Amino acid sequence: MRRLRQNILQPMFKETRLVKDELIMPLFFDENAVKPVPIASMPGQFRHPLSCAEEVAEEMKAAGLRAVLLFGIPKCKDTEASGAFAENGIVQEATRRIKAAVPDLIVITDTCACEYTSHGHCGILCGKELDNDASLLLMEKIAVSQAAAGADMVAPSCMLDGQVTAIREALDEAGFSNTPIMSYSTKFASALYGPFREAADSGFSFGDRTSYQMSPANRREAIRESYLDEMEGADILMVKPAGFYLDILRDVRESTDLPVAAYQVSGEYSMIKAAGMNGWIDEKKIMMESLLAIKRAGADLIITYFAKEAAEMLP
Repeated sequence: MRRLRQNILQPMFKETRLVKDELIMPLFFDENAVKPVPIASMPGQFRHPLSCAEEVAEEMKAAGLRAVLLFGIPKCKDTEASGAFAENGIVQEATRRIKAAVPDLIVITDTCACEYTSHGHCGILCGKELDNDASLLLMEKIAVSQAAAGADMVAPSCMLDGQVTAIREALDEAGFSNTPIMSYSTKFASALYGPFREAADSGFSFGDRTSYQMSPANRREAIRESYLDEMEGADILMVKPAGFYLDILRDVRESTDLPVAAYQVSGEYSMIKAAGMNGWIDEKKIMMESLLAIKRAGADLIITYFAKEAAEMLP
């Protein structure tokens, strides 16, 4: 076996390769910010003001990235998440600016309500429970407003039953039949989202999301979730988180012919960053190894806060 492991030969037999085009960079835009605000629990990441949208887009393109995923923090929150579908909402405005500055940068918009609701949950509540059907109507409005602002793709992340069907029908009726849906089809109720809560200002006023996100214990259910979204018309399926759920990622990859995305989430990013800053690991090597593992497990696309940094290291 060692004959083919000689340094000069190894590149010829590399079975898995990372490609810049497959990396997607999540970006946070904050309607309250006047300059980039560092995210303490995610070293190297920022909440960007709207005025920096063009500059940030140019940076992503210069790094060799093809796509970004947008999250927004509004000035005001309410129980109806009205800022999420406002014509001049933060994500809508950031989308317009990015597409005007760098037209060939693909803009994917997170289609959810948790950053916009005063209670921090992903839709409309009935008492203290998420009202699935009322929330579907909300997701339809959010998706259409994002597509109207110029989003190249929408990405519903709220794990509502029937969300892909509802959004597909709403987009088609509004004239956006060519707008793809990248569904957060298998999304676990993970403790790894902690730093994201700070980044997106989306903490809960009560409860948690275990009634609509998946239990980390359930492997077979995970496949059913992605299967249902495929049947409803999703164009891309997603597993979230990525690194702790590589078995699920492989299962989904083997169960579908659709493209599969994986989201290396905030907690995964922050653990690598923290260990690197403490000198316990070689941060850049671990970063690339973690991304390679996600790709090897079957991801066609990788959403990661390391996207810009990794792209700058790739040929």
